[in-house]
Amino acid sequence: MTHILDDTDRAIIVATQDGLPLVERPYDAVAQQVGIDAAELRRRVQVMLENGVIRRIGVVPNHYALGYAWNGMTVWDVADHDVAAAGAALCSLGFVSHCYERPRLLPDWPFNLFAMIHARRKDDADDLVARAAQALGGMNRGHRVLYSTRILKKTGLRLKGDGDVPPKPVPARA
Repeated sequence: MTHILDDTDRAIIVATQDGLPLVERPYDAVAQQVGIDAAELRRRVQVMLENGVIRRIGVVPNHYALGYAWNGMTVWDVADHDVAAAGAALCSLGFVSHCYERPRLLPDWPFNLFAMIHARRKDDADDLVARAAQALGGMNRGHRVLYSTRILKKTGLRLKGDGDVPPKPVPARA
């Protein structure tokens, strides 16, 4: 099954691809901008989510602007059979913003579990990493912390808003 973007779907994507408006009722504001009612906007967004046109709706904070200058990707070497339990242990910590499994690149890169931490000071970041290591216990066979040195572009694909590109079929998720 293929989902074809019509002009209204494209308008919704263009209107929201840089973020929802920071107002009390953001979907109402987008609906008004697009020229449909809020219920129709929500229905269309749900259909695009279900068909994989939109992968997710989420918050992308600027940690530096919030005062978190020490942002580190912690990378962990855990046995493959422990990845789910180790991931759950890290996710249960209130300071881990996201956690996921990645393939090892042996022999140089033995790490297969990644978890992001954010702290205001280096000492605080070091404490969070120590707490994460403690939570993993014997599952932790080694780790490193890769601290951010700058903000990278946090955007996905962008559609043009001028209508000069015809709608393209988007494969739906099975």
